[in-house]
Amino acid sequence: MLPPRARAVWRLATAVLDVTPLINVLPSPVPIAADCSAALLDAVRRRLGAPPFDVRPSAAAADLDPFARVVSDRLRAAAEAAGGEDALDDVDEAVAAAVADSFDERYPVTPVPAVDGTLLQARALGRPAAEAVVVVSACGMPAKLCEPWLRRLARDHYVLTHDTRGLFGDIDGFSGATGVPAQAADVLAVTEHFGVSRAHLVGLCGGAVVSLAFAADHPGRVASMSLWHGDYELGPDCPRTEHQRNLRALLDMTADGRVSAESMFAVMSGSMLRGTPPGLAHLVLYPYATPRLLKRYCRLNGAIMGTDARACLPAVSGIRTLVVTSEDDATAHPEGSRRVAAAIPGARLHVAPTGDHLSLFEGRPELLELAASFVREAS
Repeated sequence: MLPPRARAVWRLATAVLDVTPLINVLPSPVPIAADCSAALLDAVRRRLGAPPFDVRPSAAAADLDPFARVVSDRLRAAAEAAGGEDALDDVDEAVAAAVADSFDERYPVTPVPAVDGTLLQARALGRPAAEAVVVVSACGMPAKLCEPWLRRLARDHYVLTHDTRGLFGDIDGFSGATGVPAQAADVLAVTEHFGVSRAHLVGLCGGAVVSLAFAADHPGRVASMSLWHGDYELGPDCPRTEHQRNLRALLDMTADGRVSAESMFAVMSGSMLRGTPPGLAHLVLYPYATPRLLKRYCRLNGAIMGTDARACLPAVSGIRTLVVTSEDDATAHPEGSRRVAAAIPGARLHVAPTGDHLSLFEGRPELLELAASFVREAS
């Protein structure tokens, strides 16, 4: 147990680790507005290997751009509570404890080569001897976003997941495909790398479409499939939310060059911040953080939103399936999930009274237990 002063520094180090994926892609130094010890914050970030910060008075918060504001909001309370330079003696012990308890330490990255040579960032947790579950998360989001899902499912299963191709790791050197077939093939590459021949699929948001595509190509490798708040293209007669219509149009225009990534960046950075819960913003905003990331995300997620899911449905008819949505999902219209469930013989449809894409990642206990119990029943 750390003493109180070191505990405060530990909380600061944990907060810096939380924002590291985002600050690694932002222009350096990242400005933050906090009335804290710049020397202490610098000592913590150096021991963590994080980029430098430009510490400004808290009154300057209104002048920060949306991404710097997200970082600042995530760090401010911990930085101000950590103390002054008198806490520098506690940095080594506190940082070591924070790293030992971090997401990347508990679930380390394993590089996995995809079919086209792209190096994927994969993670495996749980007992390799247990039945396997593959979590296919939302396109472009850091793996930590689905940590509650990984942690719950790994109690009883061997859980695999991976980051979206081209948006993590060697971002500058990526030249691979961005379509759904390539993203589905990444699921195969990860399972084969870890020696998994058959697994339960858990597809979250855009990952539901990738899961469907993988299951259609490799039905014999899928023990069961649960699809959560999927964003499906099902033809012109299927209702879409305003968010789906607007985002699809913007993604398409940016991906094919009709709108520059810089223009899209200016439009979407502010709008995404306004609609994102503060506790998730540092993760959800990652693929929007720079024009280069955003353009690639537009191609990857645009391919997901533009793939007609109806082509996959006949091939998955023999797979035990759970489809989950909610009555008030304003991001992906619940009618899409209803139609997918209706088209898969024997599929179970679960419609919650409330909930959407982002609340999904908060790990509500009833949803995690639904996922775990479905996998258990299908085992």
